[in-house]
Amino acid sequence: MSKKNKAKDIQEEQLNRAENEAVAVEEQQEEMAEELTVEEQLQEELQKEKDKFLRLFAEFENYKRRTSKERIELFSTASEDVMKTLLPVLDDFERALSHIEDDKEAEELRKGVLLIYQKLVNTLEQKGLKAMTVKKGDVFNADNHEAITQIPAPSDDLKGKIIDVIEKGYVLGEKVIRFPKVVIGQ
Repeated sequence: MSKKNKAKDIQEEQLNRAENEAVAVEEQQEEMAEELTVEEQLQEELQKEKDKFLRLFAEFENYKRRTSKERIELFSTASEDVMKTLLPVLDDFERALSHIEDDKEAEELRKGVLLIYQKLVNTLEQKGLKAMTVKKGDVFNADNHEAITQIPAPSDDLKGKIIDVIEKGYVLGEKVIRFPKVVIGQ
């Protein structure tokens, strides 16, 4: 071979090496770009999963708060049905006591009935039942009282006010389970 051919071959070999190196550099850059996009995709997926987790966690916290609130409310008013069924018994005791007070011969009977009535009232109060205080002459409020009827007021100062309380109202905890039944003046 001649020197020219050798030089040409060497040049071609160097050019091929340079081209191969350039191609290798390009491939390496493409791989790095692909790695970046894969890394970016992984970052996006990670962010989506974090967001999903945070939403799920917040939803679970709201569920826990709501169920604990419902549970507390249930415990505080669990005996509401029992209390409602016992209210007529309280009313009967009060009527019996008002009739027995007039009879002087039944003093021992009155004491016994009063003792049982007080025991029942104390037991119900321990369970959260409280009587609403409504007096004759109080201003009528439709949110707090149940008007049975209206009668002409005996005096002008009793117009729109309570003239008589027919049935007591009761509160269990903070919930009204029976509104007081009243007669109002018109």
